Amino acid sequence: MSEILNEQEVLLQEETVEATPEKREISDEVLLKVENLCQFFKLGQSTLKAVNNVSFEVKKGEVFGLVGESGCGKTTTGRSIIKLYNCTSGNVYFDGKRICAGTGSYKDTKKAAFKEVVDAYKSKDADKATKKAALDKYLAVAKEENAKIKAAKHDQKKCDKDYAKQKIAEVKAEYLPKLKEMDKKSPEYKETLKNFLKEYRLASKERLVTKIQMVFQDPIASLDPRMTVKEIIAEGLIIKGIRDKKVIEEKVYEVLEKVGLVREHAGRYPHEFSGGQRQRIGVARSIIMNPKLIIADEPVSALDVSIQAQVINLLNDLRHELGLTILFIAHDLSVVKYFSDRIAVMYFGNMVELTTSEELFKHPLHPYTRSLLSAIPLPDPIYEKKRERIVYNPLADHDYSVDKPTLREVAPGHFVSCNDAEFKKYQEILAK
Repeated sequence: MSEILNEQEVLLQEETVEATPEKREISDEVLLKVENLCQFFKLGQSTLKAVNNVSFEVKKGEVFGLVGESGCGKTTTGRSIIKLYNCTSGNVYFDGKRICAGTGSYKDTKKAAFKEVVDAYKSKDADKATKKAALDKYLAVAKEENAKIKAAKHDQKKCDKDYAKQKIAEVKAEYLPKLKEMDKKSPEYKETLKNFLKEYRLASKERLVTKIQMVFQDPIASLDPRMTVKEIIAEGLIIKGIRDKKVIEEKVYEVLEKVGLVREHAGRYPHEFSGGQRQRIGVARSIIMNPKLIIADEPVSALDVSIQAQVINLLNDLRHELGLTILFIAHDLSVVKYFSDRIAVMYFGNMVELTTSEELFKHPLHPYTRSLLSAIPLPDPIYEKKRERIVYNPLADHDYSVDKPTLREVAPGHFVSCNDAEFKKYQEILAK
């Protein structure tokens, strides 16, 4: 399985021999932490669990791959992290601060405690002491969970305002002591005051979530057809509060050249470009905001193989040049293997395996992961005739009637969703 290479991976390797810089060292500092993330959608009387209890960490400078079949919840996970969706429950921490917080799990805990009270009062055998104990327990749980709900709502809605207040405090700490010491009539005082007011205004518009940017799957649908390339790329700067047109123009030209386009492209409209060029515009729009994290949502799935290699190389170059961290969402395993440091495999909203790129292809443990890897084709008709496609059937491959699965570390850094029996089995496989 580890020797399988398809045509796309071969092209990627051939085109990046000279272009790819040395591999960037990954920091031990965690930039993004996703904790028990759930994203449920109401479908009439039923509930669709698009993302169910997903947890992972992304370190600074890392490319973290998220793979799985269409509809498994990859894109929903990315959109929940960047707050395009309000998560149902769980937490997302970015750069040490909670930016997403759902209240569903806290409300469920309250409901469970209240149910115990109802059952106690309905029971004929329960005495007054039992009923009182159940009620006291519910009141204590409700008080604790209500405090968590209040904190979660605050972080969900006001994390950006808190971040702006922090930045304003930093600007004041930098400029106010200087202004107090200066002569108010001196030219230096007026210049410093002007800079202070400018920095204060920009700090008041700072948003923590803008440090996360997204590159969308469909390059044409994500670009406004009525706006020129310059207007599309500069929109974020204008919202941020930058007013100097010359500064905006120079930054737009700078990022256009970084992504392989030229200044003349700034005055054109999206429909005048090819698919690969549109995706470069999408990348330019994201990096102009100086993000720390980029969520690349299948950025190459709509492109030809040769263009895929160019866009991947572009992201790789920008990663090294700008020190970016990338959450790379895709279903093409060959591209993910080349580009990612670690890979998480998702199936029906759940994470089933998480490990390094090399280890995943060398020792795939979960049956679904093995099924995905067996689907990688080779441009070899003789091999293709003999290739056996592994079909994943959850009912046949697992027995979770008694012992439910959890994400467990079967080897250092290698996590698999399994129960006790499967855990021992996977450890035996790795020991061989």
